[in-house]
This record gives sequence, structure tokens and C-alpha cells, in this order.
Amino acid sequence: MSGIAKIRARFRPAQTLLSDETGAALPELALVLPVFLLLIFGLIDFGRMGYEFVMANKATDLAARLAATLPPACPGVATENLPGVVPVGTVAPRFGTGCASAAAVCAAPATVTCTAAMDTSTASVIWDRVEPLMPSYSAPGNLTFSYSYDPNLGFLGGPYVPVVTVEITGLDFQFASPLGAMATLAGGNWEGFAASIPFPTISVSLPGEDLAQGEAG
Repeated sequence: MSGIAKIRARFRPAQTLLSDETGAALPELALVLPVFLLLIFGLIDFGRMGYEFVMANKATDLAARLAATLPPACPGVATENLPGVVPVGTVAPRFGTGCASAAAVCAAPATVTCTAAMDTSTASVIWDRVEPLMPSYSAPGNLTFSYSYDPNLGFLGGPYVPVVTVEITGLDFQFASPLGAMATLAGGNWEGFAASIPFPTISVSLPGEDLAQGEAG
């Protein structure tokens, strides 16, 4: 064996080791896999957020529809349209005159607002109907009712028919993935790998239809 052949034979194990590509993909996989999983779980999280927001909108629609046809969920809501303050020397309007026909025909009751209280039958009925549509972390306190005066909805001496507004407030979507925390670094509350983004207020208003106390509301 020549001297060159001996040198090649001596370095052949090192050449074999350097040319061996077994396991070369593992470092690449270790770098790419966490990013891939982060994106996958992030997509799942944002999908959950979109689903819960849509369902909360549906729950608000249903709650407003029920509140517009049931007795008031808030105490202190007027029951009839009383006459307004008539200027001196002006003939008082007759009962049955539309509240919108002139100013001060009907007294304008103040807006009444309250959160859902389970000791109120109307709030309890509405919450039982909308709870399955609401996020699991919601509570009756996230549901707000408001009854406001609209002169186009009543007449003097008739039943008070307000505009009924239902709002869902105070909901914070909880992320499960670290991507949620990174997405909220620009704004919002986050702690470690957990993060939350506040839902915008969801509001629906409908004219009241029947606020008379009846056997079935």
C-alpha cells in the first residue's frame, strides 16, 4: 500500500462521519415544529373567539326580543304615559293624544337601567334562554337592560311603551395559547402564557310591545 493510500485509509472514518446525513432533519424540525404548533393553536384560539362573539350577538338578539315582550326586568319603569307640564294659558291635551303630536303632551320618564338579577322573573326567564348561547365564563351580571322614553311609541293615558335595550358587557375572551399573549402585547391584559381580550359591548334595541303584567308575562 502506497503512502497516499495509507493516508486516505487513515482519514476515511472522519470522511464517513462528515458525510453522514442521518438525523440532519432533526434540528430543522426542532426549529419549525414549535412555530407550526403555535400557529395551529393560535388559529384554533381565534376561531373560538369568533364563534363566541357570533353566539353572544345571537344571545343579545334573543334577549332583546324577549325583553321587548315581557314585563320590565328593572324596577321603577313607568306603567302609563302621564301628562307633561302644560304651559299656563294652554289647553291641556285630551287623553288619547299621541305623545309625538306636540311637546310636553306626555311626561318623559327617565331612562331606567339595571343588570340582570335572578330574583326578577323576567331577568331569570331571559337568562335561562340565552345562557346556552353565552360563553362559559359569562354570568347574569354581564347582561344589562335599559328602558328609555320615545314619544313615537305611546299616547297620553295609554301604557308606557319604551325602547328596550339589551347589552352584553364585561366579557373577556380567554386565550389558551401563547399566541394569544403575544397578540395582546400591544394592548390588553396578559400574564405569562394566559391572555384575555375584552369583547366590545354588544347592544340591541327594540320598541317594547307589551309591558302589561299578565299571567304569562
